[in-house]
Amino acid sequence: MASSSSAGSASVAPKVRLDEIDRKILRELQRDAGQSLEEIARAVGSSKTPVWNRIRKMREAGIVGKQTVILDAEALGFEACFFVLIRTAQHESGWQERFLTAVRERPEVLEAHRLAGDIDYILKVRVKNARAYDAFYQALIAQVQVHNVTALLSMEEIKATTELPV
Repeated sequence: MASSSSAGSASVAPKVRLDEIDRKILRELQRDAGQSLEEIARAVGSSKTPVWNRIRKMREAGIVGKQTVILDAEALGFEACFFVLIRTAQHESGWQERFLTAVRERPEVLEAHRLAGDIDYILKVRVKNARAYDAFYQALIAQVQVHNVTALLSMEEIKATTELPV
């Protein structure tokens, strides 16, 4: 299982001081959050109750978020991954609200980032094929006007991880 934070949430400094055992617990949870509390405790050299208390405190502090399962996109038929670069000539709040709503509503969008520089936004979009990407693109531009869109097809995923170097 993987931890996921909500998009658009502000970064917050941890409210708890993390020691080496906390970091070991976090590494174990990132590696496989589906393992039992006993397995995590054994891996970090502790017992179940102190490990559970540490996990609870890290959840309360917002360090550990919701747990989800990581699915294999290609095994499910989502063989095409596009990185979509978006430039806009509009920067008023109404446009941005419509754009953010459109992006958040589209299940094909796995990630969306607002950027500094020449490109305003980058989206990571996972679809079955090029035809499905075109349907996504047509739906997006029907919802919100964009100045320029460039789609880059990922030929090979070299590295993908959700694990932070704690």
